[in-house]
Amino acid sequence: MSLIAAVRTGASTDVLTSLRAVCDSQGLRELSARLLDLTDLVKWDMREVESALSTLPAGPTAVHKSALHLLGQGGKRLRPMCVALAAHLGTGFGPKARDLGVAVELVHCATLLHDDVVDLGDARRGAPAARTVYGNAASIFAGDWLLVEALRRVGSTGVDGVLVRLLDIIEEMIFAESIQLENRGRIDLPVARYFQVVEGKTAALFRWAMFAGGRAGGLPERVCDDLETYGRHLGVAFQLIDDVLDYAGDEAVTGKALFADLREGKMTYPLIVALEREPAFADVLEEVVALAPGQSPTAAQRRELVRVLHQTDALAAGRRLAVEQASLATAALAALDDSRARTALLTVAQATVHRDA
Repeated sequence: MSLIAAVRTGASTDVLTSLRAVCDSQGLRELSARLLDLTDLVKWDMREVESALSTLPAGPTAVHKSALHLLGQGGKRLRPMCVALAAHLGTGFGPKARDLGVAVELVHCATLLHDDVVDLGDARRGAPAARTVYGNAASIFAGDWLLVEALRRVGSTGVDGVLVRLLDIIEEMIFAESIQLENRGRIDLPVARYFQVVEGKTAALFRWAMFAGGRAGGLPERVCDDLETYGRHLGVAFQLIDDVLDYAGDEAVTGKALFADLREGKMTYPLIVALEREPAFADVLEEVVALAPGQSPTAAQRRELVRVLHQTDALAAGRRLAVEQASLATAALAALDDSRARTALLTVAQATVHRDA
């Protein structure tokens, strides 16, 4: 029986369609048109990734069910898409790139399963988190199993350097998680420490996706270095928009409750900016951070959080910095020859800052 028999095979193209709708609503017609071309370029590649995900071995255990619970919800599949586009810069998307795309998604999903246990998260992608259905232990073991499966697939490709690099990336992600854990509940988090977490926890896996895709496409080391730089800045931009959406998003679209990061004791970029510009903001931040697990901010606390974030221009500052990071990502591709894949990567970076989920 397939592990994710009910997987949404159009997950990635659904996300691109949603991005096109957002761009159309903002009058970004040219970007919307390029997203349509991007969809056409990667749709068959992403179907291969989804098909490969559906062949993962299944079983009756809570571990298998926990993994199925998350994987079956689809997701943006942005990291496998990065693998595919990087491969298209070279010899193209083949079985090795497909397996590397599957692997990066498995690592990502493993971190989500672990995160929900650490953060006591109740919802993920608009559905109950796996830990709430099958228990914390099953969710942890499911994440471990997905990591093993990912490493096995990477090793089987025989692509030079990608397995060792992935091990380094996973170590980097673990230590970034550790830094975040050590600073949980600390509202005076230095902005440098925030970016240390973001680059290790989020951007690192984007870096690997670009590196792995480039290697699978037979690109030289110099180009793979540029692709890693692109991945780092793309990942930071992606996280900055996530931070903004935690306070300004639509829960029905994001699939995540608003103010979740602060309730988990995490200081994100908009909060750091707002506190720096209005020190009295510390009072409400301390109140929300001190809430018992599972307890939500009051209506008054929510209003005050949103008021200060808007009054200090903190949310806009987060979006502006995301745009800067996206621009740095596109600049990293300046030395590459013009191609459909390069244009698609430029589109991904530019569209990331306009997403609403």
